[in-house]
Amino acid sequence: MKRMLMIPVLLSLVALTTTPAMAGDWLIRVRALSIDPDSSSSTLRSDGASIPDTGVSVEDDQIPELDITYMMRPNWGLELVLGTSQHDVIAEGALAGLGKVVDARALPPTLTLQYHFNPEGKFRPYIGAGINFTLFYDEKTTSSFNAVAGNSDVDLDESVGLAGQLGFDVGINESWFVNFDIKYIQIDTTATITTAGGLGTVEVDVDINPFVYGFGIGRRF
Repeated sequence: MKRMLMIPVLLSLVALTTTPAMAGDWLIRVRALSIDPDSSSSTLRSDGASIPDTGVSVEDDQIPELDITYMMRPNWGLELVLGTSQHDVIAEGALAGLGKVVDARALPPTLTLQYHFNPEGKFRPYIGAGINFTLFYDEKTTSSFNAVAGNSDVDLDESVGLAGQLGFDVGINESWFVNFDIKYIQIDTTATITTAGGLGTVEVDVDINPFVYGFGIGRRF
């Protein structure tokens, strides 16, 4: 997926010039995202007691996304990213035979303050830093987990963390441009599973920490 994303990036570098964004402008982008978690976890705990050689990992996802940037100054903008993703949670270690154990959706709005290095040029790179809030919803345990622990309920805690980004815009004409963007987002949660079997309450701490690769098209208003 990452190599595929590099193809439109190289094409965008030969795009034609455009009128730059100025203070007071709104930049609206629609992007295709590849969300690549750099995940790790604690061991699973059953009623507080650690279960040795266990853990989980989080699978990637590809989604459409909308983001809105307000240019407060020619070089400074505020970007809000809106999208929702779905992730499989996979058992590791001694429980790897279970495969997928939890399915959950994430709503991770991210707000970043950006500095645009070349606002009057045709190639406009930027960097940004900000904050992410992630709300998990529609969490479900899978049939493979329920076969071992009985019908179970799962809840994932909300997450607040930092975010950083690098990206650039390249113009197509006066209003339209293409965009490539990379973000790293701190996301961590605790999954609490209430089982119907003999495992009691199972908990695991998960660091998701995804790299988010985006390519899309935008318009200046």
